[in-house]
Amino acid sequence: MKFNKVLENIKTYEAGKPIELVVREFGIAPENVVKLASNENPIGTSPSVEKTIIANAAKAHLYPDDSMFELKAELGKKYQVNENNIIIGAGSDQVLEFISRALLNENESVLMSAVTFAMYEIYAKQMGAKIYRTASFEHKYNEFMEAYTMHKPKIVYICTPNNPTGDATSKEEVLRIIEAVGKESLVVVDGAYMEYAAAKDTQYAITPNDLLGYENVIYLGTFSKAYGLGGMRVGYGIAQAELIRELYKMRPPFNISSLSLAAAISAARDESFVEASIALHQEQIKRYEDFAKENGFSYIESYTNFITYLFDEKMNSTNIADALLKRGVIIRDLASYGMNAMRITIGTEKQNDVFFKHFSEVIA
Repeated sequence: MKFNKVLENIKTYEAGKPIELVVREFGIAPENVVKLASNENPIGTSPSVEKTIIANAAKAHLYPDDSMFELKAELGKKYQVNENNIIIGAGSDQVLEFISRALLNENESVLMSAVTFAMYEIYAKQMGAKIYRTASFEHKYNEFMEAYTMHKPKIVYICTPNNPTGDATSKEEVLRIIEAVGKESLVVVDGAYMEYAAAKDTQYAITPNDLLGYENVIYLGTFSKAYGLGGMRVGYGIAQAELIRELYKMRPPFNISSLSLAAAISAARDESFVEASIALHQEQIKRYEDFAKENGFSYIESYTNFITYLFDEKMNSTNIADALLKRGVIIRDLASYGMNAMRITIGTEKQNDVFFKHFSEVIA
């Protein structure tokens, strides 16, 4: 069987290893496995969301409201935008897929930073588009403008805060890039971790309303991180109505489930849960920063719910990750991104205790 030629140059996306895999391979009891690899909310989801899911379980045989009116209304209130400015996806990465399918082909290209979310490249390559990257993982204006001027990409990706590195780009710098990019190119501002950046430093806070004045910009957000709905797969894009209308042509009917829709509506109404999640994170991430300083290795200042540890030639991220895995601690090795580094989700106090115990023994 012959497959589309574009598949020859596409690597399968590596998701974080599940708890079930560690249980199977190493015989560790599930309750003794600590997963700090996929940037899930360590305290779960809102109690009100749990009640909503249980209450709606009997409706699982019914298709959801395909207009997603209630969810759009909640997002509209949160961001002060209209319903026709919003598109809902099965995770924000489905909106990324809509964007790639709507704009790209073998004659087009995309531009992104050196190390960023892997699906930007994967979706672009599925459409046969070329990939251009800047030299740095940070979103540096001069590097982006040099590459933009040279290649005139159809899509420019700005991931802030950036995954998997954790750094962020200020609103001022993001707007500077947007205003320098021609209207024939779409700028995607991926704010999957924006709640964490906004809580840490307001100069890094970007809202969809900040960007609605630009016809060639779309903001992406998700319920998977601060809202604790990773398993429900609900994300969204917010842009001018004309752009959203075109993306809707890519959207299949009922693209999120009835339970996912109900859970996201409930989550959107419980901002106190998000505030509690961020407060825990801000308290616990200091332990990771202090540990790195005390043990003589570097980290990237994080504006997300994870931290990236950077190692020199004396330490190997893959060996460390493998050793931790055998002890029941799952983190994300960044060797596949060309970095001798590892990304660790900031867990609960108890989860972090377990991580530091095993990590200290491994690096010793």
